[in-house]
Amino acid sequence: MADHQEYSESIDFIDQKIERKEHKYWSLKGLIDGSLLAKNQSVMQLPYILFLVILSVFYIANRYSTERIISEANDLRNEVKELRSEAITTSAELMFISKQSEVVRLIEQKGLGLEETLDPPIKIEIVED
Repeated sequence: MADHQEYSESIDFIDQKIERKEHKYWSLKGLIDGSLLAKNQSVMQLPYILFLVILSVFYIANRYSTERIISEANDLRNEVKELRSEAITTSAELMFISKQSEVVRLIEQKGLGLEETLDPPIKIEIVED
């Protein structure tokens, strides 16, 4: 009886070893022929694998979106710098052109026939009764 019990324990042990090997065995051939995906353990992991795939797609899309936004922000920053320098240049030209001596020179240059008055302006007061 002891031999029979010992023999059945060794058979159970061998069966467990074979089952473990089958579960551990992941080969490229099993993936290609589809037997790997047909196993119950693989099917149980399918929702988790799909979740990881969807999460990866969202991660990649988020990265591309962020890179596009950063690129647009850099372009706008450069445009603001250019417009600021243009505004400063235009403001300096306007200040120069609006000086009295420059206005007189431009009037004479264009031949408008206007003359500069040398008398200071006087204040006109209206007295109401």
